[in-house]
Amino acid sequence: MSVEQGIVTGPFTLDGPKGDTRSVQRTVLAVAHHFAGAARLMDIMPLVERDPRVQVVYTVPPSSIFSRGAHDVLRAHDALTLPWAQATQTRFDLAVAAGQGMLERLHAPIMQFPHGAGFPSYVSRWHGHGPAAPRAVSGLGPRGLSDHGRIVPSAIMLAHAAERRSLAAACPQALPTAVVAGDLCFDRLLASRARRAAYRDALGVRPGQRLVVISSWWGTGSLLGRHADVLARVADELRGGDHRVVAILHPNVWTWHGRRQIRQWLAEPLRAGVMLLPPEEGWRAALIAGDVLIGDRGSVTAYGAALGLPVLLGPFDAGDTVPGSHAARLGEIAPRLRADEPLKPQLDAAVRRWADVDAAELRARLTSAPGRSARLIRQAMYRLLGLPEPAAEPRVDPVPPPCPIAPVAR
Repeated sequence: MSVEQGIVTGPFTLDGPKGDTRSVQRTVLAVAHHFAGAARLMDIMPLVERDPRVQVVYTVPPSSIFSRGAHDVLRAHDALTLPWAQATQTRFDLAVAAGQGMLERLHAPIMQFPHGAGFPSYVSRWHGHGPAAPRAVSGLGPRGLSDHGRIVPSAIMLAHAAERRSLAAACPQALPTAVVAGDLCFDRLLASRARRAAYRDALGVRPGQRLVVISSWWGTGSLLGRHADVLARVADELRGGDHRVVAILHPNVWTWHGRRQIRQWLAEPLRAGVMLLPPEEGWRAALIAGDVLIGDRGSVTAYGAALGLPVLLGPFDAGDTVPGSHAARLGEIAPRLRADEPLKPQLDAAVRRWADVDAAELRARLTSAPGRSARLIRQAMYRLLGLPEPAAEPRVDPVPPPCPIAPVAR
């Protein structure tokens, strides 16, 4: 049911008992601000959705210029979805969000997650006429965490214990709500490593071939924004039997420009053999399958490096990263992409330079609870819901195999 329709009925309304089949005891609202946030919720919400005592319903606040992408994700997953106006006039036992914006309008205890790899970066500094001002850590500043003299979230979910220092510096009043619970997305990557051979087969990687993963964040400062020809160059310079290339674009790129337009812009590299993954899924399997990564400041690069992929780093402003974070350390370790030089020697050098100790250090800075995130998140959820946890351990599923997008026909 789409958010464009009228009032939605269900266990969360005054008439809830009339149509209830499973004797629902608690209702949970999942708040999807954009594509990336909605995709992150698809990892988190099964921790309570599988409980017959709990009804989960979704909504999209009109707070992001990329909110259209959230609607796309929820439709694809057949989620029961409320209009935002109805969500703000309904009481829930818990609200879960992987983003910020308008959460103060909800009537529920709120769990707030990052939609990417933790909180390693400062907010972007916009252009304007006034002088520059200090920047808060993105996602942990007082502007997004407080409203009318009160902290909005009841639980701020942190991937790493070191992020408590960022929170204490930016909004100390919110520190009592901090919960260090690791990174469930990364835990699914860890659970998928045994499927590397299957993922490589799905991408058509033959024995002896090197799989090059190319990841671009969004905006003019991203890899694709700074080096628009990078995929064409890779297709040209790495043609032959030694390499396969797969590209990952941030969901905001797809939301803003549209799928048809992206496929048209990249038609020639795709015909030349570059594989392009859809924004929904496949990128995690590609990281497991990959041998080397060309990336930028995006979370995909951070996850790949923590898994052990050697990184050749494109656009990256160290001043945007929090000192001591996994992103800052990656900027210190990874060699920089030199756009005016051949790519293959740079990739070879990045592979030779990379060491297992680099990946271990980055992994240690990414999450304080590797392999334990599902358990810690579920504990926090049920504490706020006031329900005993299910007896069974929460399941962490491997990610599905990649399915590249077909090239545009001539």
